[in-house]
Amino acid sequence: MTSDFNIMWVVGALIVVLLLIASVRIVPQQSVYLVELFGRYRRMLTPGLNFIIPLIEQVAHKQSMRTRQLDVDVETKTNDNVFVIVRVSVQYRVSNETSVYNAFYQLENPEWQMQSYVFDTVRAQIPKQNLDAVFDNKDSISKDVKEQLRDTMEEYGFEIIASLVTDIDPDQSVKDSMNQINAAERERRAAEHKAEAEKIMLVKQAEADKESKILQGQGIAGQRLAIAEGLRDSIAMVTDQANDITSKDVIDLLKFTNYVDVLGSFDTAASKVIMLPQPTGQLDSLSSDILSAMEAAKDSKKDD
Repeated sequence: MTSDFNIMWVVGALIVVLLLIASVRIVPQQSVYLVELFGRYRRMLTPGLNFIIPLIEQVAHKQSMRTRQLDVDVETKTNDNVFVIVRVSVQYRVSNETSVYNAFYQLENPEWQMQSYVFDTVRAQIPKQNLDAVFDNKDSISKDVKEQLRDTMEEYGFEIIASLVTDIDPDQSVKDSMNQINAAERERRAAEHKAEAEKIMLVKQAEADKESKILQGQGIAGQRLAIAEGLRDSIAMVTDQANDITSKDVIDLLKFTNYVDVLGSFDTAASKVIMLPQPTGQLDSLSSDILSAMEAAKDSKKDD
């Protein structure tokens, strides 16, 4: 009899311990548990150590209060008939503990609900824009998605923190075409810069050639002026010393001298044969006449 009594106490103690263990609920930080009594909402367990009535109360839902992210891929078509996949990342959370009830009991699947609104908003905005405009207006699309979700989901206890268009992925053929267009544009700009550089070089070269020719012309003009002055002085000197020698005779002599100088300059050309007519008779006659005139002038001076 005593042994049966002891066994009953042991069994009873075990049942009590198990019930105590089953009644303990430890709720982590940034979480809230919803407790139901026979399927009906009864109360909410906040972070820390909590107790429930075993076998009668049960935890129906564990709601995290931390910010979560929902990634949605939307396939749609732009106004210029380009199919794109738009990835939208929605960051949301349950705003406070009192909103947990609405978040759990009013929506069967909150993420599916938000995904539907994202699909609806994106597919209403992108078909109105060309592909380039879609890339330029990512912030506008994100703002529209956020406003649509905020107006709808706040009444269910969800706070929409941000809605970001993180990626716009067109078809691979469209990417290749865009890359070709960009490459052609860069080549065009490079050609324009190269042509502009060549133009500047030609202009600078023409300006340098112009300056060179101006200086060369000034040098030739100065040289001719010096030659003319030298001829003038030479003619004046010779005609003063010999009255029988005319200016024409002096000019003919200078022509002869220049002719000989030019013939001498041809000697510098290597491996070349140049045939030139040489008016020997005229030059010999000219030189003889000039020499005779000079000798006659000297004799006349001696007689004086």
